[in-house]
Amino acid sequence: QPTHVIHLAAMVGGLFKNIRCNLDFWRRNIHINDNVLHTAYECGVRKVVSCLSTCIFPDKTTYPIDESMIHNGPPHSSNFGYSYAKRMIDVQNRAYFEQHGCCFTAVIPTNVFGPHDNFNIEDGHVLPGLIHKVYLAKQTGSPLTVWGTGKPRRQFIYSLDLARLFLHVLREYDEIEPIILSVGEEDEVSIKEAAETIAEAMDFKGELVFDATKADGQFKKTASNGKLRRCLPGFQFTPFKQAVKETCAWFTANYANARK
Repeated sequence: QPTHVIHLAAMVGGLFKNIRCNLDFWRRNIHINDNVLHTAYECGVRKVVSCLSTCIFPDKTTYPIDESMIHNGPPHSSNFGYSYAKRMIDVQNRAYFEQHGCCFTAVIPTNVFGPHDNFNIEDGHVLPGLIHKVYLAKQTGSPLTVWGTGKPRRQFIYSLDLARLFLHVLREYDEIEPIILSVGEEDEVSIKEAAETIAEAMDFKGELVFDATKADGQFKKTASNGKLRRCLPGFQFTPFKQAVKETCAWFTANYANARK
């Protein structure tokens, strides 16, 4: 009989898996979300905090994006199945509140990374995939090949920072409207800069090659953390380089057993 639930269950994957499997991402996530939320309602759970994603926002929009813009247009075509399924959590939260008074809400993190991530090169997210690639390139003495041009820009949030913010939302945040959990707009980095940061953290001295025949995906998804800053003005994020270094160290130390 839980009183509070943090809903993290999802079928997830990187850009290329999304492009291949939009239907699977839609169906599995719709089923997961409906099962979790309705079971929480039936069990009398007082609060559910679900996890959305910045990819739910419209592809064609103004920046920075904020919580009021979720349903203002179609998401990027590369991952529309996942994006629409995640958007529906917001719709369902509002409906449970209107019909039953349930305190079901959601957070919208930007790109999450950290220890225990999925470091699969084909199907994982960009940062853990790059960490795995750098590890292998260093072992073999070969160049690091980065898929795409390296120009797209992303805001990355360290999983340990996100965990602290989740607990705050669980205890203190009482709105049904979602809240973006992200570093500031000024902390956005390009994929090229992210790859260089990983190479530095792992002391990789080889060449970086960008394969422009691979898709870049959405160029940017710059999100405002203004609402978060109003709720938690003193929150300190782990600096990106430090978080990358800690994640790379964890992956190197746990290579044999890491998800990959």
